Amino acid sequence: MVRRIFWMAVGAGATVWAMNKANAAVHRLTPDSLSGTAARGALHLGDLAKQFAQDVKAGMAEREEQLRDDLGLHGTAVVEPRRPRVLRGEPQYRAISAAPGSPAAALPPSSSSRAVPNGARTAQAIESTSRRALPQRGGTPNRKDH
Repeated sequence: MVRRIFWMAVGAGATVWAMNKANAAVHRLTPDSLSGTAARGALHLGDLAKQFAQDVKAGMAEREEQLRDDLGLHGTAVVEPRRPRVLRGEPQYRAISAAPGSPAAALPPSSSSRAVPNGARTAQAIESTSRRALPQRGGTPNRKDH
């Protein structure tokens, strides 16, 4: 009798453990969770790339200083420092929305405001469009059933 109760408790415990693992796996594999994980990974990768670029730039500056010292080029030439090129009018976007239901919330608004709605064409625009010649009545000259 004690053996049966023991194995029943072991089976119930294993079932609870398996159900918890299955629920966690299902939650991890939902689209919202996957997109959030991908967004966080992309941001982390971008941060690592930025850090790498800064490290390379610092190493280049250090090596250039060493070469100037070795070659004795300090103060022999006046060089204007290069200014970084900044694109005007381009906002910097960093946030990625991981909120469910709105993955495009972090995207910049499109600037294609030139499109004319279907009902907004003027009479002059309609009249100025070229018209195709209508086919002759009684058949078309391209038929191959003679």
